[in-house]
Amino acid sequence: MKVIDKIALVLIIIGAINWGLIGIFNFNLVGAIFGDMTVLARIIYGLVGVSGLWGIKLLLDD
Repeated sequence: MKVIDKIALVLIIIGAINWGLIGIFNFNLVGAIFGDMTVLARIIYGLVGVSGLWGIKLLLDD
């Protein structure tokens, strides 16, 4: 597994945990740490989104 694949996987896991916390406890961990929709939080959300797209590539690779 390449380094970029591992980074993407970590970000996908962070995104999944954050969504789980939102769904179960109505608590946004990224927003709590970095502020609600600050530039840094938006960068984190963007990186998680791009990692999700990269995850599709990982899924389809042989």
